[in-house]
Amino acid sequence: MSFEYSQELANDFEKLFEGDEECNVIIYAGENKSEEEIHAHSNILRTRSQYFRTILSNKTTKKKDEKFVVCFPNIQPQFFRMILRFIYCGKIDLAKLQGTDILKLLTAADELKIQRLLICVQEYLIKYRHEFLRQFSPEILEATFLHDSFTDLWDYCLEEICAEPDTLFKSDKFTNLKEPLLELLLRRDDLSMNEIDIWNNLIRWCFSQHPSIEQDIDKWSEEEIVIMKKTIHKFIPLIRFYHIPSTDFIANVYPFKEIIPKDLINDILVFHAAPDEHLNVDIQRPRKPKFVYDSSIVDNNHFAIFSSWIEKRNQFHYSVKGIPYNFNLLYRASRDGNTAADFHTKCDNKGATIVIVKISNSNQIVGGYNPLFWVSNNTFRPSCDSFIFSFASKDNLKSAKAGYSNGDEYSIGCYLDYGPLFGGGNDLGFYNNKWYRNKSYSYPDVGIPLSRFKTDDFEVFQVVRK
Repeated sequence: MSFEYSQELANDFEKLFEGDEECNVIIYAGENKSEEEIHAHSNILRTRSQYFRTILSNKTTKKKDEKFVVCFPNIQPQFFRMILRFIYCGKIDLAKLQGTDILKLLTAADELKIQRLLICVQEYLIKYRHEFLRQFSPEILEATFLHDSFTDLWDYCLEEICAEPDTLFKSDKFTNLKEPLLELLLRRDDLSMNEIDIWNNLIRWCFSQHPSIEQDIDKWSEEEIVIMKKTIHKFIPLIRFYHIPSTDFIANVYPFKEIIPKDLINDILVFHAAPDEHLNVDIQRPRKPKFVYDSSIVDNNHFAIFSSWIEKRNQFHYSVKGIPYNFNLLYRASRDGNTAADFHTKCDNKGATIVIVKISNSNQIVGGYNPLFWVSNNTFRPSCDSFIFSFASKDNLKSAKAGYSNGDEYSIGCYLDYGPLFGGGNDLGFYNNKWYRNKSYSYPDVGIPLSRFKTDDFEVFQVVRK
């Protein structure tokens, strides 16, 4: 029979760390060597760290009164003590540290090559400090980019940026991005942006590198043309020009023809003017975002917001990668038939669902969430968790509004002759193959048009917790 007392052992080693008995290593951390010394035991450092095993076996390492003396000017004392505690007993408390301090600790762990700590800290940041990471500041990206051992953090940041690029690309910090980082992002197949938006942001970045150059292209001197051509040169092959609509190409790309290779401009013009003409060029595939849901109306970002509304997290939205639900397409009017009967055939008794409606001749989308299930028993049902919503522009996530039911008995309408029906005042409903809103009764006004309104399509997704 064998016994293990690992926790007791860890506690004993922690006591050894906190005392100074038999210490034979003196450590100076930080730039100010006049601060108090940090003491440690060479045998423990050698056993737990390849890095310390190497430097403490080096005959050139300084000694003072038969004790090793080592200096780490790049590591602040508080972080060094945390790392030593981890070396001694495997304990570390990150909860009280700011996100920036955790990054400094991670950098220190990398300098000391404490592999297990590197894994633990990255896992903690991704799991518990994802909001900090989602700031996607150039500083965070550069910190992960410059350290090969930050692989988990780097992969996470890249995937999050590609899934929600507006967070970085539409921020003021985007223009501070270093050239290699921008290049890496533009190479990604899963960068979830329209190609014309990628181009426009690239031009914005180029201008920011040379603030003295006029924004008016027609006023550029020959020297300025050469400067901008050199700045953008390495990025040109990364832009998938053939997937930019012709109107956007003429309006936003063609004016910069002086800094784009002439043969590329000519090929793209032929491609749009004579689409049946065979071009001897390698046309890159369009970018394909990860985590794509089967919707022809909305994208990943909308489903992240829906998830947050479902859990009533109105002050904080899930990241795309962190969406806790699967959204399974049950019904699409343009595919399955635009009638109440078609809706009930596909959607009845399927559990919680979200309805998404695209209004014609606008960029507005509206809809609602039913946390119960649809049936055809000609009754209303109460709910405190259902909601209706509107995006004044589906491309502007900040235009979103959601309103929850007041909990009355008319929250969800389940009628055979109706499709989805929300509210006793027909706050949002589908009847006689048309969408309409009569008045706000069970839900607040979120900006859904009154009376009947034309729609391009509507979809219903089953909502299932992952």
